[in-house]
Amino acid sequence: MAAGDKDSLVNIPLGKNGLIRFHLNSGTWDVLFNRKPVITGAYAIYKEGEKEITSKELGVGKYIELYQFVETRVRGGAIDWYHNGKQIRLSFTTYPVQNYFYTTLEITGQHAATNYISPLAGARVVMDSTGDNRALTVPFDNDMWARFNAQPFQQANFTSSEVTALYNNDNYHGLVIGSKWHNDWKTGITVKAGNARSVTVTAFGGLADSNITHDKIPHGKVVIKDSVCISPSILIGICDDWRIGMEEYAGEIQHYNSQGIAKWEKATPVGWNSWGVLQTKISLDKAKSVVDFFYDSCKAFRTADGSLFIDLDSFWDNMIKGGLDGDVSQLKEFVAYCKSKGFKPGIYWAPFTDWGKFDRKMEGSAYSYAQAWTKQNGLPVDMDGALALDPTHPGTKARIEFYLNHFKKLGFEMIKIDFLGHGALESDHFYDPKITTGMQAYNMGMKFIDSVLDNKMLVYAAISPTMATAPYVHMRRIACDAFSAIDNTEYTLNSTGYGWWESHLYNYVDADHVVFNKESEGANRARLAAALVTGTLITGDDYSSTGPWSQTAKKLLQNKSLLEVIKDGHSFRPVDANTGNKAVNVFVKTVGDKLYLAVFNYSNNPLKYTFPLTRLGLSQSTKYYSTELFSGNNTTWSGTVELTVPSSDAMIYIVNKTGK
Repeated sequence: MAAGDKDSLVNIPLGKNGLIRFHLNSGTWDVLFNRKPVITGAYAIYKEGEKEITSKELGVGKYIELYQFVETRVRGGAIDWYHNGKQIRLSFTTYPVQNYFYTTLEITGQHAATNYISPLAGARVVMDSTGDNRALTVPFDNDMWARFNAQPFQQANFTSSEVTALYNNDNYHGLVIGSKWHNDWKTGITVKAGNARSVTVTAFGGLADSNITHDKIPHGKVVIKDSVCISPSILIGICDDWRIGMEEYAGEIQHYNSQGIAKWEKATPVGWNSWGVLQTKISLDKAKSVVDFFYDSCKAFRTADGSLFIDLDSFWDNMIKGGLDGDVSQLKEFVAYCKSKGFKPGIYWAPFTDWGKFDRKMEGSAYSYAQAWTKQNGLPVDMDGALALDPTHPGTKARIEFYLNHFKKLGFEMIKIDFLGHGALESDHFYDPKITTGMQAYNMGMKFIDSVLDNKMLVYAAISPTMATAPYVHMRRIACDAFSAIDNTEYTLNSTGYGWWESHLYNYVDADHVVFNKESEGANRARLAAALVTGTLITGDDYSSTGPWSQTAKKLLQNKSLLEVIKDGHSFRPVDANTGNKAVNVFVKTVGDKLYLAVFNYSNNPLKYTFPLTRLGLSQSTKYYSTELFSGNNTTWSGTVELTVPSSDAMIYIVNKTGK
């Protein structure tokens, strides 16, 4: 720490060429990098009741060095104030070589509880150059066909959930700003337009919004033993390449948030799900016929370790009589039939929803559903056509045990859990009085689910909170429902194009069931390519009947070169991320010496793409040999690449990065 003039300034070293400069007199702080301002005028804020208290009005703060680890040179420092009998502490943690830091605001004292708190408020963020500067909106969840949106700085006006990226699409320079923990708070990051090079940012705990988080009441208050309230810990990273920054952020979050589920150590999952086409018409005979199709006619469509998941989605209860305590002989037969062919049977369930929406006894419990409904403003919360259940209620927990234990006993090896956002809603009050926020309730519920499953299944999350779900499942669907049409592919690849980094947060992210149906060859290539670019491959056609989709599956799903693309399970990065709330068109992924390039055309006319090889991380002066995986055509690349993609189609190239 170095003090400035008259001890009014505190300079905290940041990375190799940066510093955080705190103004003790004004209660504001800046970030400089390479001697240039990156953040200016930031301050801290929290609410006491309805009154906002900011660091700018607390008087002269006192700098405290919290810790300094000589071996790693990790440094922690804080500014302290005292107000209304409370200690207000704004802390920073910096690192010697990483160009990122954490900041947190902590309130200590009687009645410290609050539902709005921010260590980074009113911050002017300045980019290092003009050009195509973008600010990224990240949805709270993947419900209701939510989209990511990369808005130009001059138009930015949004609240992102948990994380945002501010970047220049021309040179990839940028900032990543995101929350570290997701146990207590829903974190919002508000971005407001400034000019072509600047925006104003506030990162706060206490996001509750009818559109973003589906809450109709304010965020619950957070407090530890009535005396301490800690804001979300906010990471701020300065990146040469914001895409790498987002991946590192996701990896950091995965590292610090303890897993409630064992890491998936087996091959990248591939398989089939009944919601693609069969939906409500699922039956034992149809499910067995699907198994027969893959066993007899699509033998090469398997995981790298030779397996296949066959997943019964909603309406699997067509196969039972009298509930799971009744006649389940058809489900048993399905499970046995799958396993006899070497496949892994899967099932579907929504643990935090009541689709019946009338009062009755909860399965496995002495409680009734009405006792467990989550309420906002005194009324049960109806979302997506189902009432939300309080994850902390013993009736909800008993019901979870009832269903999951039956699934395990029946021999299912995969479960798709859905509508998880119902468990993250704020509530007038929760059954467990220690729980005061939706995130606290959600984490309690998800931990309970994992404890009951006991690592006996592959766990796949469908509709779910983007960040908070990661410690509890192996796979997460990147977006909402998608089927066969090219506009479904476009919708999915908006989420993959701007949320690809989630594959560093989860073991896998998935593009939903790939449905071919009767679409054109090009549209089917694009739909399959969307899954490959996302990282896994779950199909969805009705393979109990014969049609164009059957021949398409035999051709595309057994292409070993295509299946090789998802072997590492990671999503492709965007090459250009300047498409607003539409899909990204060009994606790239490096695996060892191989580079994969995927190019999409969602329009009704051919599209030509031209870009220098440097845009892909390749050398302009080297000659590269590429193969297009759908056609098998070979081409030579050097200098600048020119590609024309037919209407409603996609291409995937593999390139040897050594140029040989």
